[in-house]
Amino acid sequence: MRALSLLAALALSAPLCAQPVIPMSETEEAHPALPQILPPRERAEVIDRLLAERLDTLIPQLMREEGVSLWLLMAREYFEEPVIATMLDANSFHARRRTILIFHDPGNGEPIERLTVSRYGLAGLFEPAWDPAEQPDQWKAVAGIIAARDPANIAINVSDATRFGDGMTKSQYDAMMAALPAEYRDRVISGEKLATRWLEVRTPAEMEIYPGIVRIAHAVIGEAFSNAVITPGQTTAADVQWWYRERLMQLGLTPWFHPSVGIQREGEAGMMNGETVIQPGDLLWTDFGITYLRLNTDTQHLAYVLKPGETEVPAGLAQGLANSNRVQDILREEMKVGLSGNAVLAAARERALAEGLDPSIYSHPIGYHGHGAGTAIGFWDNQNADPRGEDTLRANTAWSIELTSYAEVPEWGGQRVDFRTEEDAWFDGESVRFLDGRQTAITAIGAE
Repeated sequence: MRALSLLAALALSAPLCAQPVIPMSETEEAHPALPQILPPRERAEVIDRLLAERLDTLIPQLMREEGVSLWLLMAREYFEEPVIATMLDANSFHARRRTILIFHDPGNGEPIERLTVSRYGLAGLFEPAWDPAEQPDQWKAVAGIIAARDPANIAINVSDATRFGDGMTKSQYDAMMAALPAEYRDRVISGEKLATRWLEVRTPAEMEIYPGIVRIAHAVIGEAFSNAVITPGQTTAADVQWWYRERLMQLGLTPWFHPSVGIQREGEAGMMNGETVIQPGDLLWTDFGITYLRLNTDTQHLAYVLKPGETEVPAGLAQGLANSNRVQDILREEMKVGLSGNAVLAAARERALAEGLDPSIYSHPIGYHGHGAGTAIGFWDNQNADPRGEDTLRANTAWSIELTSYAEVPEWGGQRVDFRTEEDAWFDGESVRFLDGRQTAITAIGAE
């Protein structure tokens, strides 16, 4: 039987502390208030509670559905593989020395064993199964555990198909195989599907807090796209990028990529950035994502800097965002369990083109990673079938509905403009709902 620490047991029965719960919504609130952000100790309690629940509920389900008898994971300090990085408790920033985790299904409906073959425990979430005083060789200890259980197969994370299922290094694979008795070597299989499913599936408890995390990102973007941050004629695109970084430091949050800010301008080709000064009449774009409570956001919004005398965004620009919203709707309608990402891409593009839209679709799963585990629906540089889009869509997954459409803007002399948008969403197997709404109106920034 696995051990479970007092902290984990209390966390399982406790509410999600003070983390605010924000319901999912189709309509995004303009300039929303910043939700409460938890202090470190309360964040750790939430993280450990969520992890304990995932280990208790998802591991048995996924191992049995994938037909895996024993799943072996390993990582070395500062070289954590993607799966183990998500299984460390909130106080374990890295694997210690060599950390080996074993999940074993005894069969007959018995509980899954969760073992740690390492010198240090993981908050009681795994049962210690190695005494170096008795067996100094860690891999020989693993071999003994395997032999005692005689599993039908042994899944390890090796994969050509996905980086998320390729965590076993060559040196450690060789050491493991050398220690294994000969009769077990042929039972070693790839655990890539198990790894992918562990990472991509979101639990009900995670989905309680995910909209609130996205709301934080929306609130920070609302601050960035305002006169509190942008002074037309003075502020550069780079200034706004670094404002994001400084604001997140103030909030005790981290970005998972350097924020992007771009400028489209009448009479100028393409997207300008860097030290380009923001001027009245500019269409601004941002791409911004945070990591909080181990979940990630990924959002792209648009803003327009009003010219003197203007009171609203030009109609041609407003229509451009409406076109992208329509592509979002088409894509969401085409997302169905069991279809490949490539099939969804082809169907959505066909419908959008038939409606006279000019789309580019490049949506992806999100969760523990910004560009998360699971199939892809297009890439910005490839709108055709791609090997990375061959896997099928699964229920209970979170998505970044990321895409653009192009439109000729009459107010800009028919100039072709790029209307990028990205919003995080939840796919329950039946429908795709935005976690905290979506941008349907370009944010207006005053000229003065």
